[in-house]
Amino acid sequence: MLWPTATKRMAAETVTKSGAIVEKGYVYEEETHLTLLKTSLFFAGDGFTAYDCKGALVFRVDSYGPDAGDTGEVVLMDASGRCILTVRRKRPSLHQRWEGFVGEGSEGKKALFSVRRSSIIGRSSMTVEVYTNPGEEYQIEGSFACRSCNILAADKEIVAEIRRKVDATTNVVLGKDVFVLSLKAGFDGAFAMGLVLVLDQIYGADGDEAGGGVHNGSKVGDDSNLNIL
Repeated sequence: MLWPTATKRMAAETVTKSGAIVEKGYVYEEETHLTLLKTSLFFAGDGFTAYDCKGALVFRVDSYGPDAGDTGEVVLMDASGRCILTVRRKRPSLHQRWEGFVGEGSEGKKALFSVRRSSIIGRSSMTVEVYTNPGEEYQIEGSFACRSCNILAADKEIVAEIRRKVDATTNVVLGKDVFVLSLKAGFDGAFAMGLVLVLDQIYGADGDEAGGGVHNGSKVGDDSNLNIL
């Protein structure tokens, strides 16, 4: 068992090693779990709210109808409505590449990172390149449509995880419109949310990917593999 001071020191070292990609204020010193809720059931990718374990609003994403995605841009905001990050689809791109830009909009800005399919053939993982730190790269593996995927660093260590949310009182798996984003200490939560937005734009409407995954309202047994980080 680690003493509290040692735990804090290790967390601080992790933060220093990883650092902020989008915004320093969202690099948490401790393992953090956010609950994400889709704010509309009518159109794929048209809104999210993200809450911390105390129920406080951390992030929100709004759009205003089925034509909002035509611009190819989605904006991540904080609880007060300040624009933190814009993700934009790059056209043309065989690998369906998306890029992230600090603040609102992308005009005249250099991209912070890009996300692309690792292969244009069939289902594949996603490759994330961080432009602000050459050589820093991540892989996204699993099925976002089934709300079961991991974000891995270059050394294959899981730094964030997307999982179905389980109601603690009833032990029932909630619908895919409510899920958990788990962040390892030191990983930028705003960056992770940007990756979620890209995944939702690419896969959000594909509810049958990888066989559809766990059905809504499923009971979780004692041997459930849905534990979060």
